[in-house]
Amino acid sequence: MRVNKKGLTLILVAILCLLSGCEQMAIFDPKGPVAESQRNLIVYSLYFMGGIILVVYVAFTIIVIKYRNHKNRTEESYDGNMHGNNLIETIWTVIPILIVTALAIPTVTTLFDLEKPPEASVENSSKDPLVVYATSADWKWIFSYPEEGIETVNYLHIPTDRPIEFRLSSTGSMAALWIPQLGGQKYNMAGMETILYLQADEPGVYKGMNSNFNGEGFAEQKFKVHAEDPGAFQDWVKDKKANAPKLTQKQYDQLIKPGLTDKQTYSSTHLDWVNHGTHAGMDYEISRFRDLYKESIGLERKTVKESIENEK
Repeated sequence: MRVNKKGLTLILVAILCLLSGCEQMAIFDPKGPVAESQRNLIVYSLYFMGGIILVVYVAFTIIVIKYRNHKNRTEESYDGNMHGNNLIETIWTVIPILIVTALAIPTVTTLFDLEKPPEASVENSSKDPLVVYATSADWKWIFSYPEEGIETVNYLHIPTDRPIEFRLSSTGSMAALWIPQLGGQKYNMAGMETILYLQADEPGVYKGMNSNFNGEGFAEQKFKVHAEDPGAFQDWVKDKKANAPKLTQKQYDQLIKPGLTDKQTYSSTHLDWVNHGTHAGMDYEISRFRDLYKESIGLERKTVKESIENEK
């Protein structure tokens, strides 16, 4: 067989380009029970669908060989009239139902299990989740620890072997919090609060990000998660509580203004005056930057009559 060298070279280059995006397969290297459950579900689905593809291609090969055109073929070799064939109709009806059922049951079961805090993996570790409010703003992450009375921007500290209850909301545009090695993503939206349970079983520094495109600063809306043993976490909390400045409402209003910022730490939280996950707090940002939004994204309040007259 004659090999097209140019075509083969292009295929190899394309494969290399595609694999360059797989430098870090973080979801296949879980560091907590939530990410491990999701990794197991993905692996199960891949093997299951790989088995289906194998069966289909084997059947396809058998049919091509058996019913090919050859010199010994007769009229009785193949009957193309399958109308009313109960066996075939039963097969192509039942098999898809079995496939969907085999994929749906473990998927639904896993998703429902992940709506509850993961069980403590170490004896004597705390089973009560640590509550962290994760608020997205354009384009930074604000983490509030209400029980500890501290707040961080663009970084996060959590204890190992303890569930973390993230309460997700947004000051304005929609975002999604994703820490691949600790678990899958959930959306942040203004005016509503979603709950995401994650847990780290191993100390380390993990990458977190916004996985929902929401504007020009999207690529920089990242943060690092420092998972450490409970003693080190408590020491970090005490240090920030004693040495970090308090957050004022004026500083917070500047902080949520669209733009980028470095890491910051405060010994109080913005929850003292606004919770963006509630209906009352959903337009907090827009009410403070109405002039800016009018100029940048055209949020003008017009009546229907005014809009029609402007279009004429």
